[in-house]
Amino acid sequence: MSRSLEIGVVFPQTEIGDDPGIIREYAQEVEALGYRYILAYDHVLGADPSIRPGWSGPYTSESMFHEPLVLFGYLAGITTSIGLATGVIILPQRQTALVAKQAAEVDVLSGGRLRLGIGIGWNEVEYQALGENFHNRGARSEEQIAVLRALWSEKVVTFHGRWHTIEAAGLNPLPPRRSIPIWIGGYAEATLKRVARIGDGWITFRPPDETTRAALERLAGYARDAGRDPATIGIESQLNLRSVAEERWQTYIDAWRALGARYLCLNTMGMGLTRIDQHLAVLQRAAHLR
Repeated sequence: MSRSLEIGVVFPQTEIGDDPGIIREYAQEVEALGYRYILAYDHVLGADPSIRPGWSGPYTSESMFHEPLVLFGYLAGITTSIGLATGVIILPQRQTALVAKQAAEVDVLSGGRLRLGIGIGWNEVEYQALGENFHNRGARSEEQIAVLRALWSEKVVTFHGRWHTIEAAGLNPLPPRRSIPIWIGGYAEATLKRVARIGDGWITFRPPDETTRAALERLAGYARDAGRDPATIGIESQLNLRSVAEERWQTYIDAWRALGARYLCLNTMGMGLTRIDQHLAVLQRAAHLR
């Protein structure tokens, strides 16, 4: 079913550098170009592969990552309307109440523009350094989602769970909407079932092929099993501009629209661009895509 699709951009984490002026220029320019949101990845620590034989992770200690929620606090003050989305915060390696506080603050400062994408991650090195259990991260993330929603919606919360205890405490300020959308990223079947039961949307960066169509059909089935209307669960994907020829960009987007995607972000990283004006030039060429 065809539906409206919001086009955003992937914040070029590993290539933008650390100059706040350049970050400001990038954010303001993509907003001026009409893009609907900025999506940022999350990695707290990068591993040194030189002491880890067989390391196969896509990022290392040499890869730059701005912390998304702090970044969004900055972007909230220098933009006016563009949405802010995490894709994804590795939730189980973070303290839940602190994430709730930080996300609520970003939502307050941005006037309700935050969409919180969360996932369970793959990097055990980060979990070790942050003092969290890597092996129960899936189940723990579900309780974390319940805690986040309670803290965002109620002035005072009492919560007794398997991993969380809150005794008559609450956030102040609360997010403007008294909620923040929680989208879940990942590809395991357990993730699809989690999205179907408790997610506001599914983040998948795979292509709009038959494998993805089958996954979406399974997601819809799991949603119906959980007593939910599949149409209420949003879908977000990504167009990696380095991997798809420019003449096929619109076709790729149309294919995702036909699959029911609500959001799609354009990724300019990995294209051999060495300056931020080059990233912006590519996004200017792509700004006509809808």
